[in-house]
Parts: sequence; C-alpha cells; structure tokens
Amino acid sequence: MEWATEVLSYFTSDFLWAGAVLAVKITVVSMVIGLTFGLVLALMRMSEYRPIAGVAWVYIWVMRGTPLLLQLVFIFDALPLVGLKFDSFTTAVIGFSLNQAAFSAEILRGGILSVSPQQAVAASSLGMGPMLTLRRIVLPQAMRAILPALANDTIGMLKMTSVASVIFVNELTFRAQQIVGENFKFFTVFAGAGLIYLLLTSIISIVQMTLERSLDPDRRQQAGPRGRLGFGRRGQVALPVATAGPARKASRVETVRELIPAASATSSDQPFLQCTNVWKAYGERDVLKGISFDVKPGEVVAVIGPSGSGKSTLLRLVNHLESIDQGEIRVGGRYVGYVKENGHLKPISGRARARAEVGVSMVFQSFNLFANLTALENIMEAPVRVHGVPKAEAEALARRLLAAVGLSSHADHLPQHLSGGQQQRVAIARALAVKPRLMLFDEPTSALDPELVGEVLSVMRALAEAGMTMVIVTHEIRFAREVADRVVFFDDGNIVEEGAPADVLDRPKMERTRQFLSAISNESDDEEVA
Repeated sequence: MEWATEVLSYFTSDFLWAGAVLAVKITVVSMVIGLTFGLVLALMRMSEYRPIAGVAWVYIWVMRGTPLLLQLVFIFDALPLVGLKFDSFTTAVIGFSLNQAAFSAEILRGGILSVSPQQAVAASSLGMGPMLTLRRIVLPQAMRAILPALANDTIGMLKMTSVASVIFVNELTFRAQQIVGENFKFFTVFAGAGLIYLLLTSIISIVQMTLERSLDPDRRQQAGPRGRLGFGRRGQVALPVATAGPARKASRVETVRELIPAASATSSDQPFLQCTNVWKAYGERDVLKGISFDVKPGEVVAVIGPSGSGKSTLLRLVNHLESIDQGEIRVGGRYVGYVKENGHLKPISGRARARAEVGVSMVFQSFNLFANLTALENIMEAPVRVHGVPKAEAEALARRLLAAVGLSSHADHLPQHLSGGQQQRVAIARALAVKPRLMLFDEPTSALDPELVGEVLSVMRALAEAGMTMVIVTHEIRFAREVADRVVFFDDGNIVEEGAPADVLDRPKMERTRQFLSAISNESDDEEVA
C-alpha cells in the first residue's frame, strides 16, 4: 500500500493545495463577474429592441463558438498591444469571466423564460417596476431551474482552470505537472491532485443542494413557523369557508370601507375613468374600434360580450399593461404612463409607478399569484416594496384583508396549496392591499369550478356595497344584474349597447344583444341539465 501513502502525501501537499487555492480564486471571481455580465446579456437577448438583442446574440455566438484556450491566448497577447498589461492571474480572470458570461446568459435566459410571463404582468399591475419584479418575483422562481446548470458550469470552470497554464498561471494541474516532471510518478501525483479536485467539486455540489433546499417554498412551509411571519405546514387541510350570511356580509363590507378609505367614493358628476375614441389593433386586426365610455366614482360597470370582442383588451389598456394605438384613457384625470405630445399619447418609462400613483388594481382570470410567496406574503409584497409601508403595518393590513375574504387560516399557504376560489380571493385581497381607487376584474370566475364561483362573487358583492369603483369583465349575467350599476355589451371591438342592467339584460334594444343573451341562457340551461 505504498502507493496509497504516496497519493495521500500528495493530497495533503502544501504545494498542490496552493495551486488549488489559486484555481478556486479564479473560479469564484470569474463566476461572480460572469454571472453579473451574463444577466445583463440575458436581459439584452430578451429585449424587444432588435439591435440590443442582436449585439448580445453576436457576443454569445462568438464566445461559445471559439475555444477558451484561444480566447486566453488572444487576451494575453492582445491586451498589451493596446497598453493594457496584466499579470497572469488577472488575465485568466478576464478570460474566464468573458467566456462564462456567454454561457451564463443562456442559462439565466432559459430560467427566466421558464417562469410564466403572467407573473411579471401581475407584478406590474401592482406597481412593481421591471427590476423589482425580476429581483423579487421572477429570479426567485427561476433559480430552481438555473442552479443545476450553474453548478455544472462552476465545476467545469474549476477543472478548466488548468487551461490557464498556457498563460503561466501556476494552478493545481500545472503544479502537478511540475512535480511529475521531476519524479515521473504520474499515477500518484495526479491521483492526489484528482482527490483535491473531487473534494472541491463535492463542496460545490453540497452548496448547490443547500441552495436548492433553501429556494424550495414547500420546504420552507414544511419547516414550520420561522421568523416574524411564520410559515404553515405543507399539506395542511384547508377548512371550507362557510357561506357568508347577512351578518358576515355586513362585517365584510365595513371591513373594506375601514381598510380602504378610497373605496367609499363620494358621488360626483365627473367621471373617474374616461375612455375616449380608444383604438387597439394586433397586426391587421382591430380589436377595439373607437371605444368611448366613462365610469363615475363608486360606479360598478359590468362588461359582457362574446370571447374576442375586446373586453379584456380594454382593461389592459386602462391599466397600461398594453399601449393604446389611438384615443385617450384617463384615470382620476391623469394618464397612466403617458404624456401627450402633438395631440397623441406617448408611452413613458415608469409605467408601474404611474399605476401605483393613480390607484388602479387588477384581478386576473388565472389568479396570477406569485408562486414563490405565501398568501400573506403575496398581499404584503406591493405595499412594502412599492409604497414603502413598514412590514409590521403591511402584515397587519394583509391579515385583516385575509379575514375579510374568509381566509385567515390560510395565511401561510402557498398558492399551489389553495383551491381556485381561495386563490382568487387572495388575489382580490392582494389587489386591495395597495388601497386602489379603481378595481379591474378580468373574468374573475371563468377559471373556477361552478362550486367555487360563489366564494369569489360574495367578496365582489361586498366591494360593490363598500363603494369601490369597479369595471368587471364577466359572463356571470345574474351577478351583473344584481351588482352592476351599468352593463356594457361589447361585440367585434364596438360597444353595441349599454345601460341599466334591467334595460340591457331584460329589455335589450339591439338584436345582437338579444342573440348573445339567448346563447348565454342556453349554455346555462345545458350546464344545469348536465
């Protein structure tokens, strides 16, 4: 076993470990720089501006398509020609960083693309800017997909530092070669060096597993209460919420009025929402064709119509989740993320902040809760990050809103552990947490099972009674009749008919309206028979 003793002696050799430390330094510094530059490249690749995306693509194409060895030699020989002379270590760091940035960019881009775009849309609707959304919502979800590939790259870079010997970096492999050049004991020397590499790469793998566990929201729940907010247990059985009786309904209305002062809108002849000659097209298709209508403070407007008639598009234009082609939209007398130049609206930066300042919140058809945050954290996120509300105050508000929607016991549940109806009620509470003056609902019950629809509609009824100004895109005709002050019927990008619910729904003037309501009635009858 003399060879084993020799291998161990080389494994513990100060000379080899000095080279290993140098390899680790190159790897750590290069990964940090490469990841930072890689994130910039990834965002450039995803830019809607082709020149910016093209520059990033060309860089990635060149760096991934040429050998690292040649890149190091080029940098080592080329930089001095332009007056930039660095030592071997610095040159190695520059070369590895530039090379790693290209690979990291594609890894990061893939992780970002794996997160549903609707997560960013929901964050934007709450007033969260692009970088805040990236840092708080997108990257935490993307990192679970990104980490394995980054760990592989880190391990690969650690082993590839041997390539730096070509520019005289005295790292681990180069030092092993120096020893072999003196004693010709290839097996024992390189076996000792291999064990050092194995130990270092094993540490990287352990760090990877630790980070993956810390980023797993289910494990965070499983760990039980932790920190100020605490976290529930995974798999906790959700207790059914009792149907809201008159007393509970009245309490819910009063809670909303107390928590959201702006909801108790005073009557006014001045419209709070003004849409004037609004046009929107996708390609050659006009989705909205000169739409004009107003919503007064405290008014509830139900928008009905067939799929593809432009209802949801109108809401996204009001909230400036999409840009208007022609016309004007004002909320509270202000443009949301526009300035008027030469008679036309021009989009400006800071649209998310504009939404927050004007006071517009939106509830989506597919809930769009942040998957990496609990119900309580979902509600707290915008007040804390956008409006600067202290965490303790935001938590108290969030818990009261959860109580108002009947979900106090679900505060520490992740969205994936809530039913559809529960998720939508959390989404309503999240939208209310920023104290909006206008609430937009985009078919809030269409993705729910019939048994869950009542849970959401009862909360919306309470909002209406509390005086919240609301525009609701819905197919729930009975709900529109009970709650809405006005019903607007859309078809093919036009307003066909509008008026009081009794007039539009019970005594429609237009034939197209009668056809639509008849079709809706037949569908409802078929569902009841089924």
